[in-house]
Amino acid sequence: MNEKIRVREVRLVDPEGGQIGIKSIEEARWLANELGLDLVEVAPDARPPVVRLMDYGKWKYEQSVKAREARKKQSRTVVKEVQFRPKIGAGDFEVKRKRVEKFLRDNDKVKATMRFRGREVTHPEIGYEILRRLAESVEDVGVVEVPPRLEGRQMTMILAPVKRRRTDDEPEAPEATDED
Repeated sequence: MNEKIRVREVRLVDPEGGQIGIKSIEEARWLANELGLDLVEVAPDARPPVVRLMDYGKWKYEQSVKAREARKKQSRTVVKEVQFRPKIGAGDFEVKRKRVEKFLRDNDKVKATMRFRGREVTHPEIGYEILRRLAESVEDVGVVEVPPRLEGRQMTMILAPVKRRRTDDEPEAPEATDED
């Protein structure tokens, strides 16, 4: 940028992107100074290097504004974990099912973990059955993204929220009749 450009000749580009031509670096600096703009090297590998007349501070600010807007629109996926045991009671299962449902409604993914202790690991079918029952009971708000998988002494399944269409949120418009 400006004084840091160390070549004799440059291809000069105006602020709108139009070609000015090949100029000496002194002439390009003088022109940038007269217009109150900066001389910014945009293609240093070209022969001769390409420099552009621009307000560098303004450009840098606009880039930061665009980056901030992109971050606002970006959604972060959060994975919440709910742990189960093979000998879970019906009431406890309901409490955990409701918690899973709440997480899915809040658009978070849910990792359902079945923890086995001692000899419980010899009956993984009990774990599969409980996780299958969970997936069936929340199928209106969540879908199974990763099916139950046994890894060591625990079995995990990941549920993702169901993608809702915007038309579901909007009330239906009354149908037009020909009587009007």
